[in-house]
Amino acid sequence: MSRFFWVRHGPTHAKSMVGWSDLPADLSDSAQLERLSTLLPQKAVVISSDLVRASATADAIAGQRQRLPHDPELREIHFGAWELARFDEVEDQARLHAYWDEPGDIRPPGGESWHEVTARVDRAVNRLLAAHPTQDIVVVAHFGVILTQLQKALGIGAYEAFSHRIDNLSVTELHHADDGWQILRINHLP
Repeated sequence: MSRFFWVRHGPTHAKSMVGWSDLPADLSDSAQLERLSTLLPQKAVVISSDLVRASATADAIAGQRQRLPHDPELREIHFGAWELARFDEVEDQARLHAYWDEPGDIRPPGGESWHEVTARVDRAVNRLLAAHPTQDIVVVAHFGVILTQLQKALGIGAYEAFSHRIDNLSVTELHHADDGWQILRINHLP
C-alpha cells in the first residue's frame, strides 16, 4: 500500500483565480509549519509542484525526508485568460459559470479543462506509484490538484468534488492498494 499525504501550499492571500502564476506563499506561521511537519511520516518522500508557493512550502516542511524534484504536472489549474482575475472581472460570465458548475470539457480561453487537469495530475500520481510502491509520499500541491484525487478516490463527479474545502497547509490523506483508493482524512489542519 502507498500512502499519499496531500498538502495544500501556504496561503498567497490573493483574491483572484491563481493558477500558473508563480506567487509566493506566506510561510510566516512557523508553529503551524512545525505542527504540519511533525504530523507527516518521517520516512516519506516529498514532492511538490514547481510553482514557488508549493515548492517553498515543501522545503519548509521536508525536514530530513527525501526531497524529490519538483513536478510541473502537479501545478494548479491553468486558468489561461482568467488568470489572476476575480470572478466578477471575467467578461464571459456564462462560460465562467459553466466551467465551475459543469466541470469537464469546458476550458477558460487559453487554459485547460477539468478533464485535462485530472489527466495531467493522474499521470504524475501514476509515476509516483510506480517509482515509490508501498512508500509514504507527501505531495505539496494546490486546491484543484488535490480535488482531482478526491474525486477519483470518492468516485464522485467534479461538481461534487468542488464542494470540499481544502485549506492552506491542510492534509488530505489517501491510501492506495490493489483494490483502489481509501480516504483517511480530508482537509485536516494540524
